[in-house]
Amino acid sequence: MQYFGTEMKIVHAVYSMEMGGAEMLVAQLARLQRNNGHEVVVCAYSKLGVLGEALLKEGIPVHVMGEAHPAKTMLRYFRLFRTMRPDVVHCHNPAPTLQASLGARLAGAICVLATRHSLVSPPYDRSAEIKFSLFACFMDWVVGICDITCENLRRAPLARRERIVRVYNGALPIEAVPSDLKCPEYFTILFVGRIAAVKDLQTLLRAAEEAARTISNLRLWIVGDGPARPELLRLADELGMQHVVTFWGEQTDTRRFFNAADVIAMSSISEGLPMSLLQGMSRGVPMVVTDIGGMKEIVDLCRCGLKAPVGNWHVLAEGLIQLASEDSLRVELGDNGKRAFEHHFTLGQMAEQYERLYRSGRKAIS
Repeated sequence: MQYFGTEMKIVHAVYSMEMGGAEMLVAQLARLQRNNGHEVVVCAYSKLGVLGEALLKEGIPVHVMGEAHPAKTMLRYFRLFRTMRPDVVHCHNPAPTLQASLGARLAGAICVLATRHSLVSPPYDRSAEIKFSLFACFMDWVVGICDITCENLRRAPLARRERIVRVYNGALPIEAVPSDLKCPEYFTILFVGRIAAVKDLQTLLRAAEEAARTISNLRLWIVGDGPARPELLRLADELGMQHVVTFWGEQTDTRRFFNAADVIAMSSISEGLPMSLLQGMSRGVPMVVTDIGGMKEIVDLCRCGLKAPVGNWHVLAEGLIQLASEDSLRVELGDNGKRAFEHHFTLGQMAEQYERLYRSGRKAIS
């Protein structure tokens, strides 16, 4: 895809560039924008992370601002922006928005916008949402990554509803590469993401344990790391799941896992539009997910998987058993997902929509 018009200087403001869905999206977007002729810089508040290190090696500057009092951080951003003179400052999630948006506007950025990568579901943290809405005064656009995120943002206290727009997340497709993990005699369930309380992986473990009573060749792969891992390991031991579940830890290259998986499963209690689901769709892997946020939206829109109520491992297990026993359904859902990915969720489509927003900043249309 070729961008139209002149080159821009684009700054992405994030909390960190450690491994995560939003961070991976920022890294992929930054690469694409740089490849299309724009000057791209990433600013991380706390840590460089593995994704930041990779960007540096590829020649994309990453500034670590350093943890400090909010007022001091805002001043650091203003001074940096005054020197850099960016055309666009793209903030990702609330903390970077509060830290960078005012400095970006004072430094003369043509467009300042923020993307909320989470569900933003009620009940709201009223104080936090009021702060976000106040700082939205300095922004041209607030982006939600799915319809339900946008709906919830519009209902939040003091929301600037006219500035809220949807841009679906996009991702690079997972390449079809030979996988040393592919084993046809197993039915493989894959989770890729951060092991945190919001992912409610205890429910997924219990669903897998229940499903394994029917699916004798079931195995569950958990790819990722996070603060809830010790608790999850204890539960796996309690359930006697040592022969079923494998904890792979954090992986920078997940292609071999997606290429060996039969089903993607997520049991989150709150979720936006996970990159791992989009990546699974790109390979034609069907999903079983909880009926929440962008995951529900994807399944309803694309007919690419099955849903279960939040916290209900019995229904989640039923979905896994159904896909294991009905090959034709698994193929149909996988094909639907692959077509939907190509039509709605590619990285290029997302980048093109963001560029339209960048170019419709206040100064650009005044």
